Amino acid sequence: MKLTVGEQCSRLVNFFKSRRVGRLAMAAIISVFLFSCAGPKNVTYFKDIPDTGRLKSVAEASYSTPRIQVDDILQITIQTLDAGATSVLNQQNTAAWPTIGSSTASAAPGGNISGYLVDKDGNVVLPLIGKLLVKDKTTEEVRTEVTAKAAQYYKDPVVNVRYANFKITVLGEVARPSSYVMPNEKVTLLDAIGMAGDLTIFGKRENVLLIRERDGKKEFARFNLNDSHLFTSPYYYLQQGDVVYVEPNKSKVVATDASRLRNITIISSAITLLVVILTRVKF
Repeated sequence: MKLTVGEQCSRLVNFFKSRRVGRLAMAAIISVFLFSCAGPKNVTYFKDIPDTGRLKSVAEASYSTPRIQVDDILQITIQTLDAGATSVLNQQNTAAWPTIGSSTASAAPGGNISGYLVDKDGNVVLPLIGKLLVKDKTTEEVRTEVTAKAAQYYKDPVVNVRYANFKITVLGEVARPSSYVMPNEKVTLLDAIGMAGDLTIFGKRENVLLIRERDGKKEFARFNLNDSHLFTSPYYYLQQGDVVYVEPNKSKVVATDASRLRNITIISSAITLLVVILTRVKF
C-alpha cells in the first residue's frame, strides 16, 4: 500500500522515538525531512490551476471604492493658469505628517507624508475654498466638489485628489515585514505581499490572515494562496489600515527548536569541559 507524504513523516518520527535517538539529532533530521514534506503542494501559489494549455477562468471579486475616514491624509492639488495662485493653493501639500514604515514618492523626506489631515469631524480646510466635509466620500466625489468651488475663482482649474497615507501593514513570514504606503487606492492582497517581498519558505500559504477595522470593530478573514478562489473573496481588495499576517509553518517551528537545542548542547558541552578542566588542574 502506498503511503502519503504525511503518513511517511509520521512513521519516521515514530521510528526515531522507538530507537531512542537523541532529541537534537532527531530534531535536525525531522527538520530536513519536513522541508521535503512541504513540497510544491504547500509552496506553489494557485495549485488548482492546471499547468496545461487548458484555460481556467475565475470571476474576480467586485471592487468597492474606499470611503474617506477620519485621520486619513489627502493630497489635494489645484492647478490654475496663475502660477502664483497655484503655489498658494498647494502650499499645504508640503506640510509633513509623521508616518511609519516605507513610503512612496508622495511622502516628504524623513518618512513623513504631506497633505490635508481629515479632522475628527470629517473635514479638511483648503486655502480659499475653506472647510469641506470629506468623510464617507470617495476621492472622485471630493475632486468634483473642489473643482466646482475652485471654478468660482479660477478658469478651468485642474484638481487631483488622492490618498497620501493609504497604509497596509504586512507582518509575519515575509521578506520585508513593515507598514507600506501604497501608490494608489486599488490594492489587492497580492499587491501587498509583493510590496513585502513575497512569503519566505517558512510562510503558511494556505492560511494567510487579514485583519480589518470597520466601525470600531475588528474583522478577520483567511486566505488560501494555493487556491485560485482567492480572487473571489470580498476581502481580496484591501482597504486603508488593513493588516496582513502570514503564519509560520511547522518547518519553521522545528527549525527553531533544533537551533535552540543545538545552542543548549553547545553551552552544556562548554560547561562540562570547564568543570573537567577545573577539577584536574592544580592551583
